[in-house]
Amino acid sequence: MLIAVPHSQGRVSPVLDVAARLMLVRLKGGAEVERREVVLFERQPGGMVHSLRECGVKVVICGAISQELLAAVQQADIRVVPQVCGELDLVIEAFRSGRLAQREFAMPGCWRQRCGGGRRRRNGSRAARSRASAQAQVS
Repeated sequence: MLIAVPHSQGRVSPVLDVAARLMLVRLKGGAEVERREVVLFERQPGGMVHSLRECGVKVVICGAISQELLAAVQQADIRVVPQVCGELDLVIEAFRSGRLAQREFAMPGCWRQRCGGGRRRRNGSRAARSRASAQAQVS
């Protein structure tokens, strides 16, 4: 499985739509087997999705993402794990080990409530459930 994480200064980029760099990490059986960086030149959703597909990305772990880009990425059958923040290496390790749904990796304001406002949810945020679901695919 190939995951992509937009990053800046050693941390997950706050907004995928304007990210300049992606760290591509190939996982096999939960172990990291390859890591390489890609520079993004595309800023339009269609171009960004094309770049992700060309690289063979199956999962994108990111901070915020616009609804337009989210829909385009999901339409391309690429899973999105949104509302993640933290140091790049720690986030990748947390994804590999099934701990990405922990509070420490949630963007501020996104723990146990819907991001962007709305009502509180008893069973956690949509982003936390998405992170947990993505973890299940790695195992």
